[in-house]
Amino acid sequence: MKKRTVVASAGALAVLVVAVALGVRTGNDPVAAPQPVKSLAVASTEPAVARLGNQQVDSDELKALLASLPAESRDQLRGNRATLESWIRSRLAEKAVLEQADAQGWRQRPEVEQQTRAATEQIVFRNYLQSVSQVPADYPSAAELQQAYDAGKAQWMTPALFRVSQIFLGVNDPQSLDSVRKQALELSRKAQATPAEFAALAGQFSQDHDSAERGGDTGLQPLAQLVPEVRGVVSRLKVGAVSEPVQSAMGFHVIKLTEQQPGRVATLDELRERLTQALRAQRQEQIAKAYLEGMLNTATLSIDGAELNKILEAKPEQL
Repeated sequence: MKKRTVVASAGALAVLVVAVALGVRTGNDPVAAPQPVKSLAVASTEPAVARLGNQQVDSDELKALLASLPAESRDQLRGNRATLESWIRSRLAEKAVLEQADAQGWRQRPEVEQQTRAATEQIVFRNYLQSVSQVPADYPSAAELQQAYDAGKAQWMTPALFRVSQIFLGVNDPQSLDSVRKQALELSRKAQATPAEFAALAGQFSQDHDSAERGGDTGLQPLAQLVPEVRGVVSRLKVGAVSEPVQSAMGFHVIKLTEQQPGRVATLDELRERLTQALRAQRQEQIAKAYLEGMLNTATLSIDGAELNKILEAKPEQL
């Protein structure tokens, strides 16, 4: 969203930017595995999306990034060119640093080789453990899904939603504050006198061009996604009513509440896919845990307490 809009959604996008800039690693990896880098000596046959010196991001690598993301994040990234280009720049910079490190034989340093072995072991361990802890394709059954839904019903509450329209007037400098406030008050009075003309007034005067094209409509959203100064006003408005001008850090908002949907419990159909994924992940974790416990039971386990104490009592420089 543009910063002038009534929706304060920048936080969620910022989280996505950070995730993408860091390479978008999925899962809770205890050890960060090194990302594969194309050979510096062999040119890729795939079309290059971007280049930096000897390095490039090709179409396969970008497709792999998108495929690794959850559907919602993938759609959000596709719709935000600046965020995607930020990831491309970060990836090219990473490859350039790796090129310098390779030129200096950095991969052969003992501490790097040790970390590489540890990372490789973790990758093999997780991959193999996943292969022996596969969840049956028919899990969960309809009955198991219904049981999980019923057990967690208190958690499935969706918040009340508000469809808000606005006329936004920005304040570019302190000297214009009074004149902008006066204009916002005049527009508020006109809209309150004839609420049916709100869309026309928004289309003509609102400086939030995205919503102005829709007659000021900013869509259905929970209160938490609204600009803080607007939330209290919206929560007190009746459907069809127009507010007095509301001042925020960005300017003045004249608000009309056009629709309100009360909070409700989400249906099983709405949660089916997410709940199924959660249950399958939980079941796989249970199978993996049982497999590991079974490995410990296949032979006699012994721990040398004296040797363990020596290590625990050793000074850092003795380790």
